[in-house]
Amino acid sequence: MNKDKTFASAEKMKVRAKLNNVDRGVQRKDPRMISSTVTMDKGPVDFKSRISEHGGHILALSTRDVFTLPPTASIMEAIKAMTERKFRRVPITDAGTKRLVGIVSSVDIINFLGGGSKNLLIEKRHKGNLLAAINEELKEIMDYNVTFLYDHANFSEALKIMLEQNIGGLPIVNEEKQLVAIFTERNAVELMSGLVTNLAVKEYMTRNVTMATTDTSIGQAAKIMVENGIRRLPVVKDGIFAGMVTASDIVHFLGRGDAFEKLVTGNIHEAFDQPVGSIVSRNLVWTGPETDMGIALEIMLENKIGSLPILEAGIMRGIITERDFLRAFEL
Repeated sequence: MNKDKTFASAEKMKVRAKLNNVDRGVQRKDPRMISSTVTMDKGPVDFKSRISEHGGHILALSTRDVFTLPPTASIMEAIKAMTERKFRRVPITDAGTKRLVGIVSSVDIINFLGGGSKNLLIEKRHKGNLLAAINEELKEIMDYNVTFLYDHANFSEALKIMLEQNIGGLPIVNEEKQLVAIFTERNAVELMSGLVTNLAVKEYMTRNVTMATTDTSIGQAAKIMVENGIRRLPVVKDGIFAGMVTASDIVHFLGRGDAFEKLVTGNIHEAFDQPVGSIVSRNLVWTGPETDMGIALEIMLENKIGSLPILEAGIMRGIITERDFLRAFEL
């Protein structure tokens, strides 16, 4: 993690010491499980001043080195790129003009794989043959109605659009509509690192959480995500939290080649009828409902995750996501 964007090392040591003291009574099966009821005694970070340092211009706050694909690239090319580069989305640009023409996200991919209407490409055109369908061009499944911002927009405009339209990334274009950057939820929450709130996550977490069990099929998990407009799904076993599965996890299941090992005839159901518990990360990271929002954000940034389960005695009470932080600290 970039230390310049978070706590000074001495301050981080103080916070970690407090976490360790609180957690001595917690039985851990994994060193990354974190439960804390403390708040930080570091002075508050002025979030607005961080934005104003860059003049509030979205271009200065965005990622400039953007990977793109043309609409004629295959679906498998996008899957491999997302897996290797750990992207949630890939902007689609015209190969000649470099103008933005669409976007494909991990949710579009799981929709195609079995979660929604785009799955008809596999089921109808290719009779369930996954090997044939993934060689179709991206233009068959990409989102043409892509929301974007011009490079002279400001942070407040970007945040407002992301929250109103429930989207996690905004391509940034110039006057010729050529892609020049992308602004994501991760870009926004990184600006909040070091924020001290004295507010508990229970005040902002989502309580009514859609969940799956470890024996839910991968295909059904994908369908649940698409139908509910979510990209992450907590997984439980006998009512106890067992891990988190995301749309990206399902994409990576295909991109790593794991799905193809399950194929005999090439039919997608041979791979996606596998239990979702088989791809859930065993690297459990969580916190308790009394944790300060600032500490919860630090945990997420340190572990490079977009959400944090909120547990009490192994029982899931809610979930806090990057978007929840944006809503909590909206300018």
